[in-house]
Amino acid sequence: MRLPFRLLFTLFLITSSAAKAQDEILLKLDSIAIIEYKIMMPMRDGIRLATDIYRPKTEQKVPIIFSRTPYNFNSWGDGKRKTWTAKRAYEAVSRGYAYVVQNERGRYFSEGEWDILGVPLTDGYDAFSWLKNQEWSNGKIGTLGCSSTAEWQMAVAALDHPSHIAMVPQGYGAGVGRIGDYYEQGNWYRGGVEQMLFFSWLYSVEHDKFKPRIPEGATQEDLIRISRFYDLAPENPKVDMSKALQYLPIQDIIKNMDGKTEIFDDMITRKPNDPAWYKGGLYHDDMGFGVPSFWFTSWYDVSISPNLALYNHVRNSAEDSEIRDNQYLVIAPTLHCSYTRAKENTIVGDLSVGDARLNYDEQIYSWFDLWLKGEKNDFKKTTPKVQYYTMGSNKWQSSDTWPPESSKMVTYYLNSNEGANSLYGDGTLKTTPPVEDNPDEFTYDPMLPIPSYGGNVCCTGNAIKAGSFDQQQMETRNNILVYTSEVLTEGLEISGFIETTLFISSDVKDTDFTIKLIDVHPDGKAYNLDETIQRVRYREGYNKEVFMEEDKVYELELTPMSTSNYFKEGHQIRIEISSSNFPRFARNMNTGGNNYDEKEGIVAHNKIHHSSTNASQIRFPIVFK
Repeated sequence: MRLPFRLLFTLFLITSSAAKAQDEILLKLDSIAIIEYKIMMPMRDGIRLATDIYRPKTEQKVPIIFSRTPYNFNSWGDGKRKTWTAKRAYEAVSRGYAYVVQNERGRYFSEGEWDILGVPLTDGYDAFSWLKNQEWSNGKIGTLGCSSTAEWQMAVAALDHPSHIAMVPQGYGAGVGRIGDYYEQGNWYRGGVEQMLFFSWLYSVEHDKFKPRIPEGATQEDLIRISRFYDLAPENPKVDMSKALQYLPIQDIIKNMDGKTEIFDDMITRKPNDPAWYKGGLYHDDMGFGVPSFWFTSWYDVSISPNLALYNHVRNSAEDSEIRDNQYLVIAPTLHCSYTRAKENTIVGDLSVGDARLNYDEQIYSWFDLWLKGEKNDFKKTTPKVQYYTMGSNKWQSSDTWPPESSKMVTYYLNSNEGANSLYGDGTLKTTPPVEDNPDEFTYDPMLPIPSYGGNVCCTGNAIKAGSFDQQQMETRNNILVYTSEVLTEGLEISGFIETTLFISSDVKDTDFTIKLIDVHPDGKAYNLDETIQRVRYREGYNKEVFMEEDKVYELELTPMSTSNYFKEGHQIRIEISSSNFPRFARNMNTGGNNYDEKEGIVAHNKIHHSSTNASQIRFPIVFK
């Protein structure tokens, strides 16, 4: 079919405009920078990593901002990536920094074999050593990046390279392994349940083992020439993830999409405390930490709670007092890696959270100027240890700690008389504990799981829309328990970690319990704030599996949720409880088996108990000012 001339002309104008913008930023960059493409940086085992270097045209030695990534940054690729790399480089060079971007081992033009957070930690250390020895380098390096360009930074910070002076990790959850009670192992798990975002992400990014390879010994000139024609960027066929993630058994999901399976096949069989998690590039709480850090997180990211727990861990446990004292944190009300997308009216899902803009770049470069240039600026004087955005009141706030020192834990108890099933039940949240046990029972059928609707998630293709959405339609389901507070007669701020203790029973050996925190508006709209899940077999720890006896009551601690939300006068606090949130989390087949290799599940009849002895409860960090 031939496209109309008008449409063709419009497409030409759009393309021409984008190309012009790309050319302009590259020309501006060329005017101030010495650019070296496809430097093949040697690692200690002889593997070479493809590196692009942009540095100021000056005789003076300069500090370095270093980004190491599994993503494609080829300057001759598509316009969006080309512009992004050039903009970041121009910003750094114009401020007097060299900007260095490097592909991880096995990615694009870098040699070797890639493994998600499994490449040697020494690659980062060796890169620091190579960079500090360049004649144009002042020997001081800061690391910067979001998501997979951030996740490697924490474990390398544990190696305490003398030139790794400061870092700015953003949306870094997939680099967090075990922190305290969190055993997420790089966002693979939550409460012992697989987070299915990696099923989608691995399909979309992993290169095939039979990909084209650049011959060993190719010169820089060869690589520059080749990269202008061959991007080495694979593009798997588009897949409807909303359907693909439903495939059973889950160990065959990527195989069923005709994707590369080797890394996935290994990871899907690992349990939450498998020794393999401690051999790669994840950061765990038994490791040291030696780098001043400016952390960036967001309320609707996939792992806000372990991210905040890591910040607290470093601030409280780093061996060096100077390192402890130089940890700063920003918590934005955005989706994964969407800090700079905050607008005068920031929308997260369907919810407006107001004007969430912040001078991110100015703060980041003030931080780097302090550490990498040795400038005596006012960063420490003017920057709070914690900057956090409170939704509802829609404003930035500050604190010296997280949670804020003015917050106190207040217990709300779950209760019902006739039953908390659905929005139409009588489930309540009250500060007074119940007396009699009227357990709420619901049915969980893994073959008909409750669909995810919004949430704190990323990277799932079209399977889930991340963010906050009105949950009322979901709450009409009889297999969701709904507990709601009285209408608030005055506003109430909840800022911090939200803890949950449930007393549960079931007629199956193993099942899951989910919880979702909701802000109910006066018009009835119910907007989700955070959610979590817990697999019951891991209630006594992730180093063992303990199955249930039929109808016996067990105490279950869920991994804490996190938020900062002001519940206005006339609003209500609500939680939803069920046993699935799919495909946000993999479903439990309820058999007590492996789950990952099972095609058929069994129906569970699950109960939440609330009485003086089995007081199911949720503890909120309420800010008192």
